[in-house]
Amino acid sequence: MKQNIKPRWLLLGMTAGLFCLSIGSGVVPLNGSDTSSKNDQNSTETKGISPVTLDEARGRARLLHETIHSTLQVIHREYYREDEGLPIPSRTLKAVFDELSRRWNIKIDWLAVNAQAMDIDHNPRNKFEKDAAAALTKGKQEFEVVENDVYRHAGVIVLSSECLKCHLPNRRSNKNRAAGLVISMPIKKK
Repeated sequence: MKQNIKPRWLLLGMTAGLFCLSIGSGVVPLNGSDTSSKNDQNSTETKGISPVTLDEARGRARLLHETIHSTLQVIHREYYREDEGLPIPSRTLKAVFDELSRRWNIKIDWLAVNAQAMDIDHNPRNKFEKDAAAALTKGKQEFEVVENDVYRHAGVIVLSSECLKCHLPNRRSNKNRAAGLVISMPIKKK
């Protein structure tokens, strides 16, 4: 029997918890203040991660990608029903992405790869996204670039048969397709 848990709160909780594990001890406020004082405990100030090494950024991006990919798959399979009028899990995750961007200075976006984009903002918009979509279409699991002290990682999001009802409505097979998830974060200057 499934618990009566609102998918958005489960999704937010799972993602936030695993994300905190993924960033480890690199957490520092963007404004440089000490967050351990009592006065700051209830603060809504923006927080972020200090720039990290390329290897740390790569590891964090991979863990964050897997967290979001797994969360999306579980929520879609276990809690989302089209007839309930709930927002689709990927739309709910967009709210998580916005919060991570605001509080942690990590930018996350969906990327259309080899199926129909459900939002025009998911289509590749720049050279990195076009190159990433091409690499993921060819079967690579991830694609990365470092530019201007920013690490950008694109990883595959599997679109299974259930996803293809919307992402590829006139398909002729149930073969999985791919979308992508782009994660960008600052890294230490060389």
